[in-house]
Amino acid sequence: MFAERSSATRRQILAGTGASVAGIAFAGAFSELFAGTAAAAGGGTSGGGPSGAGPLGGNHAGYGPLVADPAGLLDLPAGFSYKVLSRQGDQLRSGEGLVPSNHDGMGAFAGRRGRVHLVRNHENRATGLIGVPTVAGLTYDPGAKGGCTVLELDGRNNVLGERVGIAGTAVNCAGGPTPWRTWLTCEETEDRAGTSGYTKDHGFIFEVDGADPHRTGAVPLTAMGRFQHEAIAIDPRNGIVYETEDAFDKPFGLFYRFLPDKPLGGTGSLRAGGALEAMRVPGVPDLSVVQEPGTRFEGIQWVPVPDPMAAETPIRNQDFGPKGITHAQKLEGCYWGGQAVYFVSSFARAKDGSAATHYGQVWKYEPGPRRLTLVVVFGPDTNVQLPGESPDNICLAPTGGLMVCEDGEGAQHVFGVSRKGEVYAVARGAQNIGTPEAPEWGEFAGVTFSPDGATMYVNCYTPGTTFAVTGPWR
Repeated sequence: MFAERSSATRRQILAGTGASVAGIAFAGAFSELFAGTAAAAGGGTSGGGPSGAGPLGGNHAGYGPLVADPAGLLDLPAGFSYKVLSRQGDQLRSGEGLVPSNHDGMGAFAGRRGRVHLVRNHENRATGLIGVPTVAGLTYDPGAKGGCTVLELDGRNNVLGERVGIAGTAVNCAGGPTPWRTWLTCEETEDRAGTSGYTKDHGFIFEVDGADPHRTGAVPLTAMGRFQHEAIAIDPRNGIVYETEDAFDKPFGLFYRFLPDKPLGGTGSLRAGGALEAMRVPGVPDLSVVQEPGTRFEGIQWVPVPDPMAAETPIRNQDFGPKGITHAQKLEGCYWGGQAVYFVSSFARAKDGSAATHYGQVWKYEPGPRRLTLVVVFGPDTNVQLPGESPDNICLAPTGGLMVCEDGEGAQHVFGVSRKGEVYAVARGAQNIGTPEAPEWGEFAGVTFSPDGATMYVNCYTPGTTFAVTGPWR
């Protein structure tokens, strides 16, 4: 009954908006996701998939079947190996305290003398097990437990240093890199001062310089909006910042762009302010109803946000005029590739209030022609199927592959996807808590690659563990 109703809604929307469905093969549509480079890809969150020991049954695409890890930490294809860089509860090498819990989004940046600065989010809420240690000059709100830590690595992934990058933030989920090699860490919360022990309002983006965190400090970029941030991507041509909102309740999140007053101005330039706008797809109040890959919408509109600080009303609830605004459930991953920005709706569920149900969309927005295209839909009724439920954040591999931290149940995986839409397992986390009869799996997060493309870095969310994976990438 629902499928019939949602199909009618999709037909009405396509007819009413003048949208077109491009006559492209599915594999061709998927190949669009590889238009950029690894430098354009951001960090990621979440993961999941089917449980079971030994090689992933029947999946021999990519690098071959997974081989069980004798140490019980990380299963990889033959020829690949991993190194544990950091685990929650260990001592930070800076002596500032313990490695915090809840490892999430992550970015890797080139440093001097071949070194890598790995900036890692910690999605700690007020109930977080191990908070980011407070450090003078790097702490926004001493009542909050989230933030970032920074690992400094040599060319062989030996850890040379580990320190606090920013502290006193909350629910640091994902983010994204800037063209000037800093990390924008995003708070996925709208909690205000006086709630959850917080002394300041939250819901902001903060800039973190992995090479020298004191250059950026702990300054909220308030002009970029106060909402449940997930990820960002920056147009390297003009500095416009695109932002996703992972709102938990209806009305769901919006897709934003921030027009900085000092575009491409370098470290600290985003503090100068700018204008925040939200995307309107004419005639489409909910992106979930569009499920035909290749569907294009021309003349995308950008509407000024009435109150970016959400002083009285969350932005997604604000009055955008009689034409309204376009919402989508679970807007998460975001990256720049080629001449466009790509963003992910991880899933949509009618039972949660979405207009239709899907298991993941990847959208492409081209600023030049102001065109929005649905590139891929994941799910059991489409040509591309993840073994579990839905994609979360995505990362472009420099050697030609799309890495997906999948959001589902059971054993946790990082999946690769080829240009032809073939899905293959790259890594699987071993059981880390629970019992063999009732396993519990720590999801993957923050998949990203080293600047030279030789190493894939990825986190286990809980118990927080950061891995460096090397092998015959191709």
